[in-house]
Amino acid sequence: MTPPAAATLTRGTVRGATALRGGRFWRPTPFFVLGGLFWLVMTLAYWRVPMCCDFGQHAAVVERLKASLSHPRHPMADLPGAGSPYYSPYAVAQGVFARLTGLAGWEVVKLAGPLNLLVLLSGLNRFVRSLTSRQWAPVLALAAMTLLWGTRTAWWSGYLGLLSMTGNLGYPSTFAIGLAFWAWAWAARLRRTSSWWAYAGLGVLVGVILLVHPISSVAAVLGVVAVGLRALDVRWTLTAVTAAATALVWPYYDVLSLVGDTSVDSIHHQLYTEMPARFWLAFIGLPVLWLRFRRDRRDPLALMFALDVLVIAYGWATGHYTYGRIMGLALVPLQFSLAIALAAPRPWTWPRRALGLLAAAGAALGFLTVQAGAVVPRGFDQPPMWPTYTWAAQHIPPGDVVLTNGYRPTRSLPGYGPNLLAPAWPDPALDERERHRRLDAVRAYLSPESTRSERTAIARHYRVHWLLLDKSQKLPAEAVMVAWSPRTGEVLARVGSR
Repeated sequence: MTPPAAATLTRGTVRGATALRGGRFWRPTPFFVLGGLFWLVMTLAYWRVPMCCDFGQHAAVVERLKASLSHPRHPMADLPGAGSPYYSPYAVAQGVFARLTGLAGWEVVKLAGPLNLLVLLSGLNRFVRSLTSRQWAPVLALAAMTLLWGTRTAWWSGYLGLLSMTGNLGYPSTFAIGLAFWAWAWAARLRRTSSWWAYAGLGVLVGVILLVHPISSVAAVLGVVAVGLRALDVRWTLTAVTAAATALVWPYYDVLSLVGDTSVDSIHHQLYTEMPARFWLAFIGLPVLWLRFRRDRRDPLALMFALDVLVIAYGWATGHYTYGRIMGLALVPLQFSLAIALAAPRPWTWPRRALGLLAAAGAALGFLTVQAGAVVPRGFDQPPMWPTYTWAAQHIPPGDVVLTNGYRPTRSLPGYGPNLLAPAWPDPALDERERHRRLDAVRAYLSPESTRSERTAIARHYRVHWLLLDKSQKLPAEAVMVAWSPRTGEVLARVGSR
């Protein structure tokens, strides 16, 4: 018969270092391992893609804040920048980091990618685990979120397909979506025993999301509402008040000025016209979402999807197509509900096996037709590989004005420090009439019919000292060539007196 002391030692006492942990070794979850591997692979994939598309805009924001934290100029033009929504808490933090380290704006945006991805992955894991205890659910949710889109590329800020991640991981939208996942998880874990401070803290987080990326905050707020409907409580009022207060006290811009702003609606019209081809694979999860709703009329994923669809429909009906930007987050309930269903323990019924095969086929189709180029460098459609403009920027002092109408330089060059005569994108901080006057001035200057006196007058009025022309444009007689790009044939020339 075993002595009592020995029995006690065998059952509960552990010798050595493990005694401090009660004999339990830490075991990494599947998401910790596979999510960590995903973070590493996507960080490298993001770093291999050069500056393109909206990257220059965000790098330019950092450059302006690096030059002046308290009174930054317009992100892309030699104009006042007061009231620009690009100057969010996220951007200000980047500006502080750039000032402390001396890094260029484009370098800071590149370094932001891994950090944003970490916030995104940890938020995804936290939110999915608030919905289910199944350990493989976050892994499957990540796979669904990055692969189950469509068979046409959706390359937009805030769209988290595998391919688009290689371009937008460093953008504020990715950071905001990661915070949105954290906010939904926070809301899901609030209980009647939670303190008033917990509700207020959630409000602060929602307010920060609103400031960082206003359009993503629409979906973020809808998600909090959908989760909050499961447990109605008067303390949700405190969350709403705190969120509004956090957004309204921000000194750099007024969030209320964005209400009703239609300056970028026309840009986003194609989100609606090309919607089926870009998103249809995500609807593999629709039957699962419907079953969740039938089981529970307050299911947060089902309510989230319904609210998102209403906002998207509102954008279509009213012509405010910018609301279509939440389509990326509107797919999350479909993708995550499918992931949770497929993470169920075996044995599976035949409908679940059929669903698993369909999901696997959809993921493979999405990967092979659109997403593979993110991680496979040959044989598939690749991310945009734009030329860099360091060859030109190294000759232009920061803040100098450049006249160009090239599609790529107007979007990239400000990220190195120079200003444009005419910004490529609308901005609430700049009257659209003024932006169009500047675009007209660019066209007039570059017109073959323009005279030297007309060009000189435009250059003097807008303080233009540099031209960047493509190989098909004629260099004006008064311009002095400074550099050219062997890759693109573009020419940098100096004009005017300093």
